[in-house]
Formats: sequence, C-alpha cells, structure tokens
Amino acid sequence: MTIRLADHTTLRIGGPVGDYVLATTEAQLVEQVIALDQVGRPLLLIGGGSNLVCGDEGFDGTVVALGVRGLTFTASPDFVEVVAACGESWDNLVAHTALSGWAGIEALSGIPGLVGATPIQNVGAYGQDVSHTITQVRALDRSSLLVVDLTAADCAFTYRGSVFKEQPERWVVLEVTFRLMVGGESDVRYAQLAEELGIEVGATATPSQIREAVLRLRRAKGMVLDPDDPDTSSVGSFFTNPIVGDAVAATLPTDCPRYPAPAGVKVSAAWLIEHAGVTRGWRARADSRAAISSKHSLAIANLGGASAAEVLELASAVKHRVQVAFGVELEPEPRFINCELGRSPD
Repeated sequence: MTIRLADHTTLRIGGPVGDYVLATTEAQLVEQVIALDQVGRPLLLIGGGSNLVCGDEGFDGTVVALGVRGLTFTASPDFVEVVAACGESWDNLVAHTALSGWAGIEALSGIPGLVGATPIQNVGAYGQDVSHTITQVRALDRSSLLVVDLTAADCAFTYRGSVFKEQPERWVVLEVTFRLMVGGESDVRYAQLAEELGIEVGATATPSQIREAVLRLRRAKGMVLDPDDPDTSSVGSFFTNPIVGDAVAATLPTDCPRYPAPAGVKVSAAWLIEHAGVTRGWRARADSRAAISSKHSLAIANLGGASAAEVLELASAVKHRVQVAFGVELEPEPRFINCELGRSPD
C-alpha cells in the first residue's frame, strides 16, 4: 500500500514516501535516526503534520513518525513540573493542565500537533509561547550521536524560532519539560482574548476560562481541526507577523496594528494581506482548489484535492501582493518538504 504525505499532514498535500516507520519508544526513535544517518538515507521526522507543506513528488526516503508517549507530573507548593514525550498530543496536554488549574500554556489551546514540535517553532498564541514555561528539552544531537539535555537558554528561543528550527538536520526533540504555576489565575494581556473573556486587558482569569475562550476564538477562525470544515485543512497561520525596522514601520498606514518587538516592530501579517487586496476565500486562479480561508486571512485552505503546486502558487501570489503594496516581505511559518515558496506575479 502506497503511503502518501497527504494522509499524514493537516494541509492534506504531498506525494508518496519511500518507507514509513512508526517509532513508539525513545530508544527505537534514536536507533532509527542514527541507523538512517549512518547509511545516508534521507529522513523526515513527522508528528501531527500540522506545520508541513509537502511537495507533490513526495519524499524519496524514510518517514519516521513520532509515536513516543509518556507523561510525568511532579508537584511542589508553587509549581508543577510536566515532562512530556515528543509523541504526546499537544492539545490533550494543554487540556489536562488547564483542568488541573496549572497555568502557563492554557492560551495555546486548540493548536494541533505533538509536544515535540512545540519548542522547534516556539509555539505561541494569545500572549503566551512555550519558551515562557520550558525549562529543559531532551534531544538527540545527530552530529555527535549523543542524547543531551538542553536548558531553555541552550534552546535559543526567538519569535517562532529556536536552535532546533535553525539547525533542523541536527536535532531530534525527544522530551520536553515544562514548569507551570499551581493554582491562581493568569494575566490576560492579549486584547482579543480579554474581550472574549469580558475582562480588561491585564485582568486575570483561570486556566480553564482562558482555554475555553481561546477555543471559541480559534474555532471562529477555522484554526481547530474539524474534518467537516475545509477551512481547517491548513497549516494554521501560513505567514508569521513580520518584524520590521522603525523606518519601514513608519511607512505603513497608521491603522496597521503594530507591537514592540526585541528586534524592531512586529506588524500584523493578516492586516497586510487583507489591505493588499487579498480577501478571505481568494484564489490565485478561479479553478484552484487552494484558497485563503473564509474565516481567517492568514490561513491557506485545501478545499479538496488541492496539489502542492496550487498551494504554493497561492502563497507566492499573497507574498507578492504584500511586497508590492507595502514593501514588506512575508516569511512563511511552516516547513517545506521537497518544494519551495517563490514569488510570483499576480
């Protein structure tokens, strides 16, 4: 039976793979990766497939699926330490911690994928990201063939990035340790979330209240996986919010949302896309099976049977329109496998 990447990714695109292996223990995962590296066999690690854009030709190598499970919880009066294996469901973990009253990752509810992907992207939303709570990442260093424990500082977290994203061929995340607050409430500093909760920005809410509010917001944007909703056949936000210098920010219209960032000014990619003439539901061609989500301008949806070429055509057209309109180059958030994003004219 031919296994296709389309069957293992949320965007539902991607051609056949050479071999497919499910690793269910850390030892098996490490052994598989080292063995494939030693013979020079191309390797693709895949978790929930929610951040991959895979080419129509597929992957002529071995796909190793992350099936390593395991959770441990160690409580103290003020904190609980959560150690999660790479193959654990991220949202199941968030649900458990929120219902337990442990604060720190509840605003990251509804994000698809597995725990092992979260430090790679420094996954974040609604004012939280995982770098705020990660204390350690256990990983295989493919360059030394050693399993090492990295501190949060070692991970070199940035906005939607990390050392793992910068060196994707070197690291395999095996296990992640989080430190969460026990009891109490979390500050809500994201305006849209505060509005949904009916509170002022800076006020507090319980982890469960925040989780439910986030899930409502994400469902309204087509950002919670639903097999009956084609808008959710996506990688979520296709582009990151660009960080620009003060000079570029000054050229943008005053109503473009912007936020302070360590390396400049972060501006809204969704606003740039919408004001570059890309409406929700927009397609690069009338007959394309890939379209901007009808619920959120940052998502590209597979309406059914779309090819990788159609998705890339649309993404390139969006990127080009924003570049022409505002002089800002959008950067994609997902990882591309055997394909690439160029820039195409309208």
